[in-house]
Amino acid sequence: MASDDTKKRARSVLRTLMNKYPDAGTALRHDSAFELLIATILSAQCTDKKVNEVTKVLFDQYPGPEELAEADEEDLHEILKPTGFYRQKTESVQEASRELLERFDGDVPANMDDLTSLPGVARKTANVVLSQWFEKPVGVVVDTHVKRLSHRLGFSEEKQPEKIEQDLMDLFPKSKWIPLASVLIMHGRETCTAKKPDCEECAVADRCPRIGVD
Repeated sequence: MASDDTKKRARSVLRTLMNKYPDAGTALRHDSAFELLIATILSAQCTDKKVNEVTKVLFDQYPGPEELAEADEEDLHEILKPTGFYRQKTESVQEASRELLERFDGDVPANMDDLTSLPGVARKTANVVLSQWFEKPVGVVVDTHVKRLSHRLGFSEEKQPEKIEQDLMDLFPKSKWIPLASVLIMHGRETCTAKKPDCEECAVADRCPRIGVD
């Protein structure tokens, strides 16, 4: 359990980052829960920018679960190849589409258990959909940026995403779980980068223990 001082510092950091990034949210372009779900599956080991380029083509040709479920596998391989691991991702998005049709009448479910029962959908993907589309603070999205910043800021010493998520959920009130992930991701992209964090320009440098930073 985090100390009161750690909670006070953490919440002060969050307030500052929320002021700095008031419009923070997912960079994945989408117009529906289905599009966000598929885009998030494709974002594994791939940049959001590249995913957006791919999904523009993908959703033009296959706009819904019906079309994607029946798509030609080789056509999908060609479209999804730029995202990496395209064979596995093709299987995941098609199987997820088929299960949406078979079990949920083509609608994306709005709860963690049903979402994570879909092929290719782990907790992080489910958290993205629940928070960014359904606006449900069920958990905290833990991607590579959130993981890195959680360590550097002293929010968590854990290595597994699920345990980091639990530490963050204990540290912050539920009402802040959605913006927490969004601003940490934005800060991780713009300032607290993996290879060379810009501590001199960091808005929360005065409250950061810089754990693991040379």
